[in-house]
Amino acid sequence: MNTLRYGLLLTALLLAPLTLAGQDTPMLEQVIAARSAEDRARDPYRHPLQTLMFFRVEPGMSVAEVLPGGGWYTRILAPYLGADGTLVGVNYPDSLWPHFGRPEEWMAQRIAATAQFPQQVASYTDNGITALGATFTTLPADMAGQVDRVLMIRALHNLNRFEQQTGARSQALSAIHEMLADDGLVGVVQHRAPESVSDANAAGQRGYLKQSAVIAMFEQAGFELVDSAEINANPQDQPGEDLIVWRLPPSLAGSANNPQQREAMLAIGESDRMTLLFRKAP
Repeated sequence: MNTLRYGLLLTALLLAPLTLAGQDTPMLEQVIAARSAEDRARDPYRHPLQTLMFFRVEPGMSVAEVLPGGGWYTRILAPYLGADGTLVGVNYPDSLWPHFGRPEEWMAQRIAATAQFPQQVASYTDNGITALGATFTTLPADMAGQVDRVLMIRALHNLNRFEQQTGARSQALSAIHEMLADDGLVGVVQHRAPESVSDANAAGQRGYLKQSAVIAMFEQAGFELVDSAEINANPQDQPGEDLIVWRLPPSLAGSANNPQQREAMLAIGESDRMTLLFRKAP
């Protein structure tokens, strides 16, 4: 068997266990393929098809997307969930943004994004999906126990970074536990620090967290690990003790005037990331 055929067979075997009866893989593939070239350029690093299959996201579900930001995953989720689905954009509490030390205008934009989320979704699709914007402290009471999937994609490091000052991580995980249906799942993709890095340098301030620490914080919050995957792994990213994740694409911080460094960062690609799946502990 030649290398290409072997690779295709191996990929099929790896993905087959992740395909559930309710998942519409062809539809998801179509949605992913229909996005802009700019969005699709990130696919080799972010693997949206494999990631959403691993998280067992299905059309018609109620999904909470934590920190939807510029909408990279929203532009996949909204068309895929469809008219019977619900998509909730969950942002950090308004009180957390001042801790970032950024300009007032930047903070105002982040706060305004919550109320603007339904309009943002409507600009991506007219399929009739129900869209709602909220923060971890303003989730509607009637959402308790109603959410099928909570997706935390590169959204955990700042919650952990400010945990000691604000309790942000503990409050967020408590809110997630409350909103999640009894058979619901939480999918996490997070920049991963090597286990050899000191705890002090893997607390989120550089963008990275240790996988063992993420599992421990979820277990402490009343969840249990269902599965883990290396879908979003990148062994070329070895941040050590002092490197920040934003040195890598797409941010490329610090290399604007250094073409050689920029090329080195592009050669590494986006960060090494853990991919974890949790459920409520019995």
